[in-house]
Amino acid sequence: MKVISIQVLHVGSGPSNPAIAVAAAQDLSSFSFYQRGTVGEFMTFLARTVAERTPPGQRQSVQENNYTAHVYHRQSDQLAGVIISDQEYPVRVAFSLLNKILDEFTTKVRRDEWEDKARQGRQTGKQVLVEYPDLPVYLQKYQDPKQADAIMKVQQELDETKIILHKTIESVLERGEKLDSLVDKSAALSASSKSFYKTAKKQNSCCVIA
Repeated sequence: MKVISIQVLHVGSGPSNPAIAVAAAQDLSSFSFYQRGTVGEFMTFLARTVAERTPPGQRQSVQENNYTAHVYHRQSDQLAGVIISDQEYPVRVAFSLLNKILDEFTTKVRRDEWEDKARQGRQTGKQVLVEYPDLPVYLQKYQDPKQADAIMKVQQELDETKIILHKTIESVLERGEKLDSLVDKSAALSASSKSFYKTAKKQNSCCVIA
């Protein structure tokens, strides 16, 4: 089991205010040195895509190739937490951790600070992150899902919360949208990141047994 990326994003309203990360941590050690930049770019793109397509107040898990993006879009502050893991990572653990991260992030970081970073990021087209050293700590600690036992006991309300599980990312895209087209059009992805996505998809599809 592996957690690859944890991101806190500010989700704006409308195409002129796209979702953008205001805090992020990634563990790309399972990829080769030469792949890490490309994979990191694609994880950022994937987090933004699913955050923008998760309605406020909703939790959902979306699979793409060998990864699952777990998303919680809070209604109160336009923040969304996204954990990208392999498909074996337990869903309930991921959402317990997202609850904890968002609660602590809003306690420790002022709202005007993260909103300012989001504004700067949209203006420059690049992530501008707040100083939040807790996120890399969470990323390392919760590689082992057993570490989440304590927070799962505290957050029993998730037992009554419906988590929507989508088999493919296409199921959360708007009618007529295709991930291939979004990847091709994305200015945030380099040519090598687009190539990584297409290669991973081709390798994955060649192994599917109908």
